[in-house]
Amino acid sequence: MDKTTTSLADDLQDLQLDRPTEGLKSTEELEKLTVDEQLSDIERAVYLLSSGQEVQRISVIHNLPDLLRDTESHDECMRRVVPKVREVLYVAQTEMQLAASSAFLQILQKNLVPIQNYTQTFLQTILNSVDARDPDVASAWLDTLLDVIDLLPKDIIKKEILNIAIAKGQLSQAVHSRLSCCKILGKIATKFEPFVIKKEILPVVQSLCQDVDYEVRGCMCRQLDCVARGLGLEPTKSAILPELVELTNDEEGFVRTAGLETVVSILSLLDEDTCNNTIIPLVCKFCQQAMQNEDSTLPVVAKQLGRLAHGLQAHLTDEQKQWFVDYYRKLCKVGLSSERAKNTKEADSEQTKVTDMPQSEEDDSCLECRKNAAFNFPAMFVFVGPKHFKIDLLGIFSSLCKDPNSQVRKTVASGFHEVTKLLGSQVHILQPDLINLLKDDSIDVLRGILTNIVDILDSFLGSSSSNHTLSEAKMNSLGEVIPAILASDEVVSSCNNWRLQEELMTSLASLTRCCTNEVLYTKVIPVLFNKLKTARALPVRHACARSSLIIIRTLKKLEQREELVNRLVTEFCQGRSCHQRSLFIDICKFVIELYSKTFFKKYFYEVVLELHKDPVPNIRLRLCSLLPPLKRLIKLPTDRNLLQQLDLCVRKLLVAEKDKDVQNAIKLAVEELDKIHVQMESLSRRMLFEQDLVDQKKEDEEKLLIELEEKDQKREEEAAEKKKGEKRNSVTSAAAKKGDNGSKIPGPRKGTKNLAVSGTTSPNTSTSKDLQNRQGKNSIAKSKSTNSLSQIPRRGSGSKTGSGTSKGAAARSGALQAPGSAGTSSRGSMTGLASSPNNSGRRGSFGNVSNTETSSVKSSKGSNGAVPSTKEKINRKKSK
Repeated sequence: MDKTTTSLADDLQDLQLDRPTEGLKSTEELEKLTVDEQLSDIERAVYLLSSGQEVQRISVIHNLPDLLRDTESHDECMRRVVPKVREVLYVAQTEMQLAASSAFLQILQKNLVPIQNYTQTFLQTILNSVDARDPDVASAWLDTLLDVIDLLPKDIIKKEILNIAIAKGQLSQAVHSRLSCCKILGKIATKFEPFVIKKEILPVVQSLCQDVDYEVRGCMCRQLDCVARGLGLEPTKSAILPELVELTNDEEGFVRTAGLETVVSILSLLDEDTCNNTIIPLVCKFCQQAMQNEDSTLPVVAKQLGRLAHGLQAHLTDEQKQWFVDYYRKLCKVGLSSERAKNTKEADSEQTKVTDMPQSEEDDSCLECRKNAAFNFPAMFVFVGPKHFKIDLLGIFSSLCKDPNSQVRKTVASGFHEVTKLLGSQVHILQPDLINLLKDDSIDVLRGILTNIVDILDSFLGSSSSNHTLSEAKMNSLGEVIPAILASDEVVSSCNNWRLQEELMTSLASLTRCCTNEVLYTKVIPVLFNKLKTARALPVRHACARSSLIIIRTLKKLEQREELVNRLVTEFCQGRSCHQRSLFIDICKFVIELYSKTFFKKYFYEVVLELHKDPVPNIRLRLCSLLPPLKRLIKLPTDRNLLQQLDLCVRKLLVAEKDKDVQNAIKLAVEELDKIHVQMESLSRRMLFEQDLVDQKKEDEEKLLIELEEKDQKREEEAAEKKKGEKRNSVTSAAAKKGDNGSKIPGPRKGTKNLAVSGTTSPNTSTSKDLQNRQGKNSIAKSKSTNSLSQIPRRGSGSKTGSGTSKGAAARSGALQAPGSAGTSSRGSMTGLASSPNNSGRRGSFGNVSNTETSSVKSSKGSNGAVPSTKEKINRKKSK
C-alpha cells in the first residue's frame, strides 16, 4: 500500500509541469523589496527610484500622472520626483523607457502640467530619446513626439522642434535620423503658414525625395500629402507634383507603391486641368506597367483602384471609364489560368494538401490582387452605376463568388450586403450567387455572409419589409434562399465557432418577414427545436430559444402556437435532463420579455412553479431568481389564485429546502418579494405606466392574431358556401334549361293534375322551380303513357281515389300552378290527359275538381286541414 501511494505521488509530481522553476525569494531579496509604510507617496517614489528594483521603478513611472494629479503633492513631485525620473531614464532598460513614453504623453493629454513647464522638462527628454540606439525605444519615443506635436502650440513647435527636425534631415545624418525627420516634417507641415513651409520645410522635403536610400524616399513620399495640403494648390503643382511623378517611376517597387498611395490621397486637392493633364495619364501608365510586370505593385493597384476610379470619375471620359472597368475585370482574374485554378481549388478543399503544397510568391501576389479587387467591388459598383451593373460587372461578380480560393470568396461574402443595398430593385439577379455562398463549405465564407444576412434579406424584400406586408410572390422568390440558410447550419455546427452558431440562430428570427406561415412552421421551427436540444454552447441555446419564441409569436394559426408552446413545456419543463429544465427557466425569462403578461400567466405560470419540486438543487436555485418577476405579473383580484400558488411555492421552499445555496437564494428572493407591491386592476386602468403600455401593446398584437385567424376562417367558409351555391345554381339552371327545351306537350288546366298519379310532393316541401324541373323532365315520359292511361277503368265519385286522395292532390296541384293556368294551360302537364280531346269526360273520375276558385280553395283542405285566406293565397302566388 505504501509503495502504491508513493508511486502515485511521484506520478502526480511529474505531471506538475506548470510549476515555476525558480525558487522562492530569499530573505535578502524580500528585504530589498520592503518599503517603510510610514513614508509618504513622494518620499516612497524618490526612495524607489534611487535604490529600488527595476520593477519598482517601472511602477513609480506608471503612477507619475497620479502623483501629479494630486494638488497637494504636485509641486513637490515636480521638484523631487520628475528630475529623478529623467536621471534614471538615461540608463533605463527598454521596459522602463516604454513606460516613461506612455506616462509623458498622458501628462500632456490630461493637462497635469503647464505647457511651459512641460516644454522645459518632459519635451526635452522626448527629443533626446528619439535618437536612442535601441530601435524599439527610438520608435516608441518618436510616436510619443508625433502625438505631442498635435497638442503643442505653433510657437513652441517652431522654436523647439522645427530646427531639430531639419537638422536630422541632412545627408550627413544616419538613415534612422532621416526617417524620423520625414515623419516629423509631415506632422508639423500642417501647423505653419504656406510661406513658412515653402521657406523652411520644402527644401528639406525635396532633398529627402532625392535621397540615396529608398526607404527614406518612400517615407518622405508618404508625407507629401500633408506637405501639399499645407502649401496649397499652386505650390503643389509647381514643387510637389514633379517630385511625385518621379517617385512613381522609381526603380524600387516600395517607392512606386508609396507614390501611388500619395496620388490617391491628394486627388481631392487637385483641380480638373491637373487631373486631366498629369494624374490620369500617370495612373494609366502605372497600372499598365504593373499588369505587364505582375510585380509587388499590382496588389497595391488592386487595393487603390476603387479610390482612384471614384476620385477621378468627374474628370474621365466614357472611353477612360470603360478602360478602368476593363482593367478591373483583368485584376479579378489575375492568376486564374486553368491549371493553376484547379490546383488552388484542390489545395483549398483539402487541409492536408494546403500544408503539403505551399503557394509560391507569385501565387501569393495574384491571390492578394484578387482579394483586393474583391474588396473594391462596392466602390467599382458606385463607379459603374446600377444601370450598367448587369452588363459590366455581374459576370465578374459571379466569378469572384466562385473563386477557387476561399479567401477571395470570404472577401466577396463580407461585402455582399453593400452590393445588395446599392442594387435596389434589381437585387434578385444576385440570388444565385447568394445561394452559392450559403452552400459554401468554408467557415470563413459562411461567417462573412451570415454576419450580414439580415441586411441582405431586407434588401431582397425591398420597401415592403418596413411595412411587414409582403406579397406571396416576394416570399416565393426567396424559396431557394431560405433552405440554403437552413442548410448552412450543418457546416456551421461542425466547427467550434459557437459565436457564429449563435449569430446564425439569432438571424433566423428575421425570417418572419420573408417566409410564409407554413414554411416557418414546417422548416424553420424544426431546425430551432433540434438545435435547442443538441447545441453545446449555452449562448447558442439561448439564441435558439429567443428566435423560436419570436417566430411562434408571429404564427397565424392558434392551433400551431399552442402546439409549440405545449412542446416547450413537455420537452423542457418536464424533460428528463436537468439541462433542459434549466433551459426552460431561461425560456420563461424570454417569454416574459417578448410576450404579454396574460400569455405567460395562461401557459407558463403554473408549470414553472412546479419546478420547486425538482430533485436537482441547481434547478430550484435558478427558480428562486425567477420568483420576483413572477410576482410582478400578478394583478388582483383576477390573479388571486396565481398569487396563492406563488406564496405556497415560497413557503414550501422555506420549510422543506435542505440545500444551503437554495436556502440563501430563497431568503434573498423573499426579501425582494416583500418589496414588490401587487398591482390592482382598478388602479392600473387609471394609471398606466410605460411598462404597462408596452404590455398592453403586446396583448393587443396577440389578440389581433386571433381576430385575423377568425376572419380568415370566416372568409374561407363564406367562399366555400359561395362556391357550393354557384355549383347548385349551375346545376339547377342546366336542369331548367333542359326541361324548357325538352317539354313541348301542353299541360292540363288548373286543378286537373292528380298528384297521386304523377307522384309529386306537396307545395310545403318543394319549391316552384323544383316542380317545374320535375315537370319538364317527366313531360315526355308521361305523354307517352297517355294511351295506356286512357284504358284505365273509370271509378265513381265514391271511390277512395275520387273522394279522398284526389281532393287534396287537385288542390295542391292548383295551388302550385300559375294564375294564368286556370283556363287552358298548355305546359306543365304530367299525365297528358287534358291534352287529349277524348278525355274531357274523365275529370269527374279524378274527383270532379272544379276549375273555379271556390273549388280550388275547398280542395286545399286536404293538404293542411284548413281553408287558406285570401292573403295566404296571394303570398303563395307571389312565391311562385
